[in-house]
Amino acid sequence: MCGDPVVMQYIGNGSTRTAEQASRAIASFENEWDERGFGLFAVESKQTGSLIGFTGLSWPDFLPDILPSVEIGWRFSKSSWGRRYASEAATAALSHGVTELGIMDIVSIYQVENRASARMMQKLGMVFDQKTVDPTCEREIEVYRLPRQRP
Repeated sequence: MCGDPVVMQYIGNGSTRTAEQASRAIASFENEWDERGFGLFAVESKQTGSLIGFTGLSWPDFLPDILPSVEIGWRFSKSSWGRRYASEAATAALSHGVTELGIMDIVSIYQVENRASARMMQKLGMVFDQKTVDPTCEREIEVYRLPRQRP
């Protein structure tokens, strides 16, 4: 999935990841669970049991001006797009963050060309908060926020 240029076009600078880079990312996801009690998790197809993506909550330290917000994010294989898997998984992750963990400030971030992510954020009940630039790749991004979490 992370080696697919179509999937990765709106992630960071758009470059694909090697298997080793993906493995390091998974290790960092696991560390976040240990350190913060939340993180990103794998999503499997109920029909086949195969990995189709990931979703969950993370600490967006790449964008310090929105901290201490927690970010909800997702990435899914191209073959799973349009099947509502991401919507179902992100809804569950968001509910867990708010209801079970009591996280009071949740945002989501997308590169402005990625209109599908913007639609997903709106489906989750999030609203536009700000436009800025991702300092890791200099691409324009928008931040959406849960309105009930807004100060």
